[in-house]
Amino acid sequence: MSGWHGLLEGEYAARRQILDGLTLEQVTQVLSPQTHSIYAELYHLELWQRILVTRDEDLYERTWQQDIRYPTQVPTDLQEWTDLVEAFFVGLRQAYEWTASQERLDHETDPGSSMADVLRGLAVHNAYHFGKIVALRQVMGLWPASG
Repeated sequence: MSGWHGLLEGEYAARRQILDGLTLEQVTQVLSPQTHSIYAELYHLELWQRILVTRDEDLYERTWQQDIRYPTQVPTDLQEWTDLVEAFFVGLRQAYEWTASQERLDHETDPGSSMADVLRGLAVHNAYHFGKIVALRQVMGLWPASG
């Protein structure tokens, strides 16, 4: 598992730090028509991670294939944000479970593609969207995060 540490958890600011200390107003703020809110970025991240890690083809068909990749509504209370943050970390722990053995990493997800390939792609996808969240926090004057 140590070889996967940097792909899923290291290499940049701690995921928890990136997501902590934000108000509902801050996570739902959309800075321009070209950007998503912090909430929308994490929603997208968590959805894709859940699809990949749980191998949920039905969820993929209901959302990703229907181009429902970002939320259609904003959360109405901070608990919805907190629940989303925790769901992301549950998924991250599930991703780590795939790294427990070479047999699991070698599991063929599609012809010619292994779970290791999926996890590498997930790591890049997560890094991209976490970079966007940090950039949003920077523009909002909320970075570096306190704590």
